[in-house]
Amino acid sequence: MKHLLLSAALLLPLSAHAESVSAESYPEATSIVSIGGPVTEIIYALGQGARIVARDTTSLYPEEVNDLPDVGYMRQLSAEGVLSVGPDLIVTRDTAGPPEVLDQLRKAAIPMVDIKDGFSEAAVIDAIHTVGAALGVPERSDTFAAEVQAQFDSLHQSIESAGTPPRVLFILSNQGGRLNVAGAGTGADGIITLAGAENVMASEYQGYKIMSDEAIIATAPDVVLMMEPTGESEHDGNRADILNLPALSHTPAGQNGAFVEVSPAALGFGPRTALFAQELHDALWSAAVTE
Repeated sequence: MKHLLLSAALLLPLSAHAESVSAESYPEATSIVSIGGPVTEIIYALGQGARIVARDTTSLYPEEVNDLPDVGYMRQLSAEGVLSVGPDLIVTRDTAGPPEVLDQLRKAAIPMVDIKDGFSEAAVIDAIHTVGAALGVPERSDTFAAEVQAQFDSLHQSIESAGTPPRVLFILSNQGGRLNVAGAGTGADGIITLAGAENVMASEYQGYKIMSDEAIIATAPDVVLMMEPTGESEHDGNRADILNLPALSHTPAGQNGAFVEVSPAALGFGPRTALFAQELHDALWSAAVTE
């Protein structure tokens, strides 16, 4: 179930982002603990991967990061586990925890830089600048942020030229026909929105929730979206299993066989987010049958 551990604002100009990031900088740090998959990806993308001595369970990319010591799941850390690798800097998503463990780490007088979590384009660009500043490589982060921004700009052009946005239902899990689906404030909602589509549950509630068949039928999704299975988890059902469920069989998605899978990493909002969103955009529009 490791894929379940991964988890929109107007974009400011790049110069404004550069001015808004943290002034904390530790260019001499050589023993970094990186907590949060997107944080770890950014550090590697900036060419600073050799400075990482340990990472958390959600940090799975690039592949070589899996050879590093694992200090545990980002929301269930232990101070002893983090301190055991002798860090001189901790770079972490601000949603890591538990809070009391983070307090212990701060009391150990080890510098800690929090990277703000968020499911938007702006959050991705801000994170790149903040990590670059923390590691003392702001020029590299400026360059990389510009590259990622160009990918977002290309995505926007694709959305502008597309037709009617498909209505999408994201299913986190299938528990014997009881579907746990994504509302607002989730990585699933963020990537659907960024891809230019509509999350049919976004206006109903926040977070993930098991919904009744009647509620799902009423949303009439054009496409069903699920995460790709990983090597350490079983899928909650293939295309036919899901679309033939009573809650979905009479929806446009069920009737048209519109089923798409997305990488679990796409829900984490890191440096590959624009690419994931572009792939999802293409897949959703291809799968959907809209007027």
